[in-house]
Amino acid sequence: MKLLVVGSGGREHAIIKGLKKNKEVTEIYAAPGNGGIAKDAVCVNILATDIDSMVSFCIEKGIDYAVVAPDDPLVLGMVDALEAKGIRCFGPKKDAAIIEGSKVFSKNLMKKYSIPTAAYEVFDNAADALNYLRTAPIPTVIKADGLALGKGVIIAETRDAAEKAVVSIMQDKQFGKSGDKIVIEEFLTGPEVSVLSFTDGKTVVPMISSMDHKRAGDNDTGLNTGGMGTIAPNPFYTPEIQKQCMEKIFLPTINAMNSEGRTFKGCLYFGLMLTPDGPKVIEYNCRFGDPETQVVLPLLESDLLEVMTAVTDERLADIDVKFSDKCAACVIMASQGYPVSYKKGYKITIPEDNEAEVFVAGAKKENGELVTSGGRVLGVTATADTLAEALKKSYSFVKRITFDNAYYRKDIGARALRAMEE
Repeated sequence: MKLLVVGSGGREHAIIKGLKKNKEVTEIYAAPGNGGIAKDAVCVNILATDIDSMVSFCIEKGIDYAVVAPDDPLVLGMVDALEAKGIRCFGPKKDAAIIEGSKVFSKNLMKKYSIPTAAYEVFDNAADALNYLRTAPIPTVIKADGLALGKGVIIAETRDAAEKAVVSIMQDKQFGKSGDKIVIEEFLTGPEVSVLSFTDGKTVVPMISSMDHKRAGDNDTGLNTGGMGTIAPNPFYTPEIQKQCMEKIFLPTINAMNSEGRTFKGCLYFGLMLTPDGPKVIEYNCRFGDPETQVVLPLLESDLLEVMTAVTDERLADIDVKFSDKCAACVIMASQGYPVSYKKGYKITIPEDNEAEVFVAGAKKENGELVTSGGRVLGVTATADTLAEALKKSYSFVKRITFDNAYYRKDIGARALRAMEE
């Protein structure tokens, strides 16, 4: 089988490494891929959002199956375009990808179908939003309606910060048209849990839970990032909570999308907050999360391609999706200064042994060498029988990788380890 994976980050590298395990796979293309992915797939210089070129490429190369991994092409309708030409795909169609593409849609969906989430108000002009903020509870959460590279959510600790966020999003157009509408919602407290799930629109198979570390600095300080590291499983996500989530969130969401005529097939990501009132949805993503994928897929014991094709063919209930009972830890190695500004072009040296698995995100090939080209450069993942052991292995390997300007958090998994000791 010839496969195409759309995307260029650590998530796509993890997916490609998973797909390579299937013996029927003869060739994997990545579009656009990156310098590290090039070791495991043939990289093709097509932008992830260039639907017409992607369709033409698939036809020309006789691609048997495509995995559309990032949010932008899914929301733009790449799966619809590929399937219209007879190319089988993993990922939701445009009408279902709106669950991530529009915060207003997803909040209204949850309200309509009584799926637990934070209380909220929707605004389509700044004056009304600013007027509402005069008496709104603080802290509060302000979200741009559309996609914003994971940066469209602002937690405002003061009324002044909240007002500045509204002006920045709605008037200054920090996120372009994504900020034409905003959601202002209740600030929830509790441990956060990420649960990726396979679904074919009928059956939901949650993957191993995980915990992301969004802040740039140790002890959850500094700016929000796309994720500085992850661990799996998440110790706060107990079997009892999992049962509650299946009954009150996971299945109701799939049923709600079906009722709306927007059947969701692919990977549906549930970002959850375990509040004193029970689990609530913070956000939905219409695809694999990054860097969560980098700890979840290494624990998958089933054949990833078989699971994906079962989703496409709506026979997920017929297969047994198995995960290891081990633990996984991923430490992100970033460029100093991320997520604001950072220098690029530094040579990366990675040891050849297998103490940990390295997923490449922001790197390119230059004169035959791998050099930094992004903010998040590498994800270093290790698995072990215990979380402490997985973290030790991951950090041990991180210290052996070199590139100038390298930065990483030193406390990934610390909160989870404390929770396990309590």
